[in-house]
Amino acid sequence: MSYLIVAGNLLVIALGFLVAYQSYRGYRRNDSLPMLYLAVGFVLLSVGGVLDCSLFGVLDVVVPYAGYVKTGLVATGMATISYSLYV
Repeated sequence: MSYLIVAGNLLVIALGFLVAYQSYRGYRRNDSLPMLYLAVGFVLLSVGGVLDCSLFGVLDVVVPYAGYVKTGLVATGMATISYSLYV
């Protein structure tokens, strides 16, 4: 397993969670529901974006439908972010 891929995945998760945290702070500060949807969307997108064979290989987890799980999380995250823009 390449340590660079794992490090890159961890960086993507950290950056996504940073954006989600700032969005959540905006929600708390302004009582803005779209900011909460934005935070949830970025969490789903960050986690779903790195759920690939490398992450499952590190965790030693066998998921028969890993592609479906990844695609579902990314699609749900994008839909939630899109919804936050139109609320």
